[in-house]
Amino acid sequence: MTTSTSALASYYRRTGEQTFSPTAHTHGVWGQNEQSVNPLGGLIVHEIDRFRASRGADGLALARISYDILGRIAIDEFEIAVETVRPGRTIELVEATAVIGGRAVVRARAWFLTELDTTAVAGTHDDPLPAPTEFAPWSLERIWRGGYAASIDVRRRAIAPGRAAAWVSTPIELVAGETSGPHASFLKVVDTANGIAVRHDPSEWMFPNVDLTVHFHRRPEGRWTGLDTSVTFGPAGHGVTSTVLHDLRGPVGRAEQILTIRPLKES
Repeated sequence: MTTSTSALASYYRRTGEQTFSPTAHTHGVWGQNEQSVNPLGGLIVHEIDRFRASRGADGLALARISYDILGRIAIDEFEIAVETVRPGRTIELVEATAVIGGRAVVRARAWFLTELDTTAVAGTHDDPLPAPTEFAPWSLERIWRGGYAASIDVRRRAIAPGRAAAWVSTPIELVAGETSGPHASFLKVVDTANGIAVRHDPSEWMFPNVDLTVHFHRRPEGRWTGLDTSVTFGPAGHGVTSTVLHDLRGPVGRAEQILTIRPLKES
């Protein structure tokens, strides 16, 4: 990181039971007047975890979460409302909505599944990433601006335009004075994937994602989030950022983001 941060710093401060105020660390890469989706994605899971814990829910693990980004996420106080859509003892669906000024800006749906011992049949074709110490430190601020870009520690290996692998971590907690669970801590940096494997210069082309969908096949562990990322631009203004997600033990799941591609300069 190029900006000094305190281990006690946070992305958000709680202002009420369901309301939050963003700090400067949330400022997004596409504009200083909007929040990055990264910490908000983690915060939404943090609030889902609190909601489920308040109802005594246990024995289930987050298996998929999908975020739909419904508009610009202003730097303003906001509310996160959570509800159970499909209750169950072995399968549960929960929905959370972030609302600013009466307008929904992000809506997320999370599937929780029961956990069983399937060690005997476990396996994947995804290879583990090399350790963070084997990657060179890389400042996201070389390409992107904003408080979020300055708040994270990135170790990156470029492979080709639109293809890179990286490890990302941050000392900044989601909510001041509150401890977050492993999924929330892991997810607060996953949306970074669309910024670490740039296919074309973002000063010439915009390619924001309008969603993020993450599938987990096991619980993530530790402070590092590994991103093995490939970016595809199609011929009609659409793209896809695809990522195999890792922790230090190996692959934990996958993430997909759909992109809207727009020129910023006249050709």
